[in-house]
Amino acid sequence: MRHITRLLIANRGEIALRIIATARVMGLRAIAVYSEADVDAAHVAAADEAYLIGPAEAARSYLNVEAILTAAQRSRADAIHPGYGFLSEQARFARAVADAGLNFVGPPASVLAVVGDKLQARTIALEAGVPVVPGAAFGNRGEASKLAAALGYPLLVKAAAGGGGRGMRVVRDESELGQALEAGEREAGAAFGDGRVYLEKYLARPRHVEVQILADRHGHVIALGERECSIQRRHQKLIEESPSPGLGADLRRRMIDAALKLAARANYVNAGTVEFLVDGDQFYFLEVNARLQVEHPVTEWRFGCDLVAEQLKLAMGERVEERWEGRGHAIECRVYAEDASADFRPVAGEVLYFHQPAGPGVRVDSWLTSGSQVTSFYDGLLAKVITYGDDRNQARARMAHALGEFVLAGVPHTAEFLRDVVRSAPFARAELSTRFIADHFGAWRPAPESTELAMLAGALTRHGAPSDDLSGAPDSAAKPDRSPWRELGGFSLWNR
Repeated sequence: MRHITRLLIANRGEIALRIIATARVMGLRAIAVYSEADVDAAHVAAADEAYLIGPAEAARSYLNVEAILTAAQRSRADAIHPGYGFLSEQARFARAVADAGLNFVGPPASVLAVVGDKLQARTIALEAGVPVVPGAAFGNRGEASKLAAALGYPLLVKAAAGGGGRGMRVVRDESELGQALEAGEREAGAAFGDGRVYLEKYLARPRHVEVQILADRHGHVIALGERECSIQRRHQKLIEESPSPGLGADLRRRMIDAALKLAARANYVNAGTVEFLVDGDQFYFLEVNARLQVEHPVTEWRFGCDLVAEQLKLAMGERVEERWEGRGHAIECRVYAEDASADFRPVAGEVLYFHQPAGPGVRVDSWLTSGSQVTSFYDGLLAKVITYGDDRNQARARMAHALGEFVLAGVPHTAEFLRDVVRSAPFARAELSTRFIADHFGAWRPAPESTELAMLAGALTRHGAPSDDLSGAPDSAAKPDRSPWRELGGFSLWNR
């Protein structure tokens, strides 16, 4: 593979900034693309070059293969990093990049086509001797009904061509099957352009554990431990940690061995994760995420590595190194633009004021500055707060403190909710499952005083006055004229 010198990042937000940071360290020229909604975005300012690729709608910009390849040609890029989401797992995009003579930083199109189809991935898992959750595809409604009866209720309708909970439906009994199939097919078609679904046995309270893998073009595959991803809402991960607490040494060894066998069987290349559901001492293959994961920082911190740098090295044909050893404990919390007082409804708006936490063992990956615009066109992830400690208790204590220092006015967000989860007794005891939120926080509501103070902070910030600079933003970023925390005598929002 050709050496990379000019890297185009086909993404936006915090992951674009994350890739730019590694590109700088490696001496690469970082090239950004942006939509009309992102003209003033942080990743555009941070890059060495930036190219407009279309209107705000993702389908006409960040999902527009032709526009991205045109930007690559204009910028004389020799490689494209897709980040995560958007086109990152699309075989057609990887193929188009290769056909244009560019280096795709990720698995080749042939691998993406196989592992990106859940039915084919299940077949590979079975061929590799990896257990899968009982389930199968079907040809028509009659076959679906017979298959459902054979599997037994409850069961899941799942999209064959994608994940993230899209197209997924829980079916409790036969009366719900027809409607669930129609809804799943419709949602899968809209999300992935492929309406195929299949049926799978529903596990009521499994844990969700994934293994990070790195694979080179010479047939070598290694694993960098596992991550616990059980804390979810609406099939979307909220909190991840490494190592997985309470996972026995034998079960951990068997899962990692299974991940390596599956990767080898699929001829996998570059970074990725093999995901499993864990039910007691038994585990089942779930899917392969053939890209960098949102939660990659917990592995980076625990193993002292830079996964983006490893991706770039592997894309240039280097051999994978087996020199890392895991230590300590890392936790990540995803802060979203959601209104917790309205059933976590996605929201948009202007960030009037932003102060991110800092301190020993604290890392924040975010694209926010005061004045940033949160739009409804893209995913609502605002920031990832990551903490590290010598053990889980220290990492958890640091996370609770960091979330208490997370201050954002102007856009509702989930930091207070996450803080309450991390501080809870069930989380401290690692009583984890994919039903954790429903079991323990289904009736959660923000404290009234938090909502009132958020409104007051926004009002004070909007009207302006002299302030202390608490934003932590670079000198070139816009800063508020007045700090609400000065007016409130040093009070930090969400501390209660």
